[in-house]
Order: sequence, then C-alpha cells, then structure tokens
Amino acid sequence: MSTKENASINQLLKLLESRYAMRVLWALKDGHPQTFRLLQDSVGGITPNTLNTRIKELRVAGLMGHGDNGYTVTVLGTDLLKRLNDLQAFAGKWTSSQSKASAVKKK
Repeated sequence: MSTKENASINQLLKLLESRYAMRVLWALKDGHPQTFRLLQDSVGGITPNTLNTRIKELRVAGLMGHGDNGYTVTVLGTDLLKRLNDLQAFAGKWTSSQSKASAVKKK
C-alpha cells in the first residue's frame, strides 16, 4: 500500500473511530431521513452535544447531509455503508463463534 493510500485509510478510520460515528451512519443506512431527535433515539445513549459534533464531522466529510425531512447519508456515505454491509454478516458469524467458545470454556 502506498503512503498516499495509507494516509487516506488512516484519515477515514480516524473519522469512523470517533465515538458513535459509525452508529450515526448505520442508523441512516435504510435511506430514510431522520430528524435530530429520531437519530438520537436510533443511535441510543448519545448525548445531544456528541450527536451534534458527529453530525458536523460527518457532514464536513461528505458522508451525511441534511434536507427538508432530516438527516440522510450522501451518495458517498451510501457507498461506504454498502462496503460495510459485509461487516453485518461477519458480526453474526463472529457472535456465533464467541458463543460457542464461551460454552466450551464453561465446560
């Protein structure tokens, strides 16, 4: 991987590693606009201040926008979420393997 590619992935990961950033995007993955309050409820456990900060960061990054009906992911954000869809499938497999490993340890 080139230095430029490393810098790009590091920059994206830094943004996505911010507390609740992935949850905010994930809450919008169905494509339906959400108001601030609905988005806060969808994310769960996020303070209004933190949500506001994440929204600003994700909007500056071009991953999220705001229209008449509320917040949505942009075309770029949708592309990212499509690429992360495999994460959902992996999470199911991983959880299952963790449950099996836990059951073996208890024996």
